[in-house]
Amino acid sequence: MSNGISPARTFLQPIAAPSIVGLFGFAVSTFMVAANLAGWYGSSSEPVFLFPLAFAFGGIAQFAAGMWSFKARDAVAAGIHSTWGAFWIGYGILWYMVARGMVSTGRAFDLGLGYWFIGLTAVTFLGAMIIGTDNIALSAVLNTLWLGAGALAVGLLTATHFWVVIAGYLLILSAIAAWYTGGALMAAGMGKPMFPMGLSRREREKAGFSAGFGEPGVKRGQ
Repeated sequence: MSNGISPARTFLQPIAAPSIVGLFGFAVSTFMVAANLAGWYGSSSEPVFLFPLAFAFGGIAQFAAGMWSFKARDAVAAGIHSTWGAFWIGYGILWYMVARGMVSTGRAFDLGLGYWFIGLTAVTFLGAMIIGTDNIALSAVLNTLWLGAGALAVGLLTATHFWVVIAGYLLILSAIAAWYTGGALMAAGMGKPMFPMGLSRREREKAGFSAGFGEPGVKRGQ
């Protein structure tokens, strides 16, 4: 006999890879700041145009990508995007305070910022170690990122301009790798794997599972 209660049903909720927006947000904001560190541009107006981009695109967009990554069960993306997203939000606020004259740059400023990058280096290195060679494109992003963050920490803490410039170029490489990886994920999401990411066999098997398969209206092979 029926008790009038329908049996439980489970539905998948497919979403696009959150790292698409996370990587693009990271790539643009990091390139902007890294180019300045490398000495490609620089003026007294830097804080005015650095803080909105860092806060909104590098911070809010990437932090949101980190939160979506929890839903997508992407542990590394969740950890890295959330960490760097939170950093960029704080970095944007810091430069807003500089632009308003609330904080002065100088040796004490550089020392404090240097310690920020020690923590970022540690977290990013852990992510790079976990990824290993499973995803060459993402590994390139993370390895150039932790090396760049580490070099910047050294440069800021020791007041060595050489390391700051090296950091700038390493972070530019990381931004380029993030742009490429974000584009690869976006193309793959459209069913057009145009850009190879160097996935291991295990990662290729994971990528072969479509979250939408089996849902109403989704046919085999879609």
